[in-house]
Amino acid sequence: MVVSMQSDETFQTHWNQFFREDGRTVIVPIDHGTAIPVPGLESPAALVRDLNRFADGYVVNLGIGRACGDALEGKGVCFRTDVYKPAYGDNPDAGSYRVFTADDGIDIGANAVMNMLYTHHAQEERILRECASLISECMDLALPVILETLPFGIGRPDDYTVENIGFAVRCAAELGADVVKTAFPTGAGADAFAAIIDACPVPVVVLGGAAMGDDAALFDMVRAAVDAGAAGVAVGRNVWQHAEPAKVARSLAAIVHEDASAEAALKRMADAI
Repeated sequence: MVVSMQSDETFQTHWNQFFREDGRTVIVPIDHGTAIPVPGLESPAALVRDLNRFADGYVVNLGIGRACGDALEGKGVCFRTDVYKPAYGDNPDAGSYRVFTADDGIDIGANAVMNMLYTHHAQEERILRECASLISECMDLALPVILETLPFGIGRPDDYTVENIGFAVRCAAELGADVVKTAFPTGAGADAFAAIIDACPVPVVVLGGAAMGDDAALFDMVRAAVDAGAAGVAVGRNVWQHAEPAKVARSLAAIVHEDASAEAALKRMADAI
């Protein structure tokens, strides 16, 4: 496929909605409503307006993308093309399954799309095919693709080893992702994560996972990720399930965009907005 100058410009315009001139980003996923209960997301438009001073972009499902279009205006909008479900009771873990197209994202004004890539999952073959077909669609539309990649499935921190995360990140990049979103390897330090990022030819952003209830631990992890070379964060529940979401977003932005220390970010939580 011959890539036109217009396609390059379109891609860059979308890219710049997420990544500032420093090459970093603070993304707040608010796409959890199809997967898990979401206390804290009862009023997503109000939440977005409260966070817009500090967040560069958001991950949304189709319904929220439509309903919150005015609040999202001017921010990077990443459209979720799949549904990811953990096992529940006797229901098996089906992993991630794609339900939307790249064109659906264009229809709601998205600047990127996101899909799960579960390596080593029982449904790995299907998931890989679905991610690959999405990337192919987005190449024609000059639309960035963020692959969220985790070994085996969601909510399995014991499996998020350096080896498994390293393979998952490289797999996503090799498949054609423009950005890779992944977890900080469990129990690892910045050096181990740096080796993973150095081996990845595209930017890596680190996810926040389940609400920690520990601001210091969150900021330590984000600081370590940025020190390792991460291009930013995609933190959802640790923001909007916090008692003061805007303050957390401000502190994350301070680490990512101002190179604040974890300690300085924690101290800023005491400052008024």
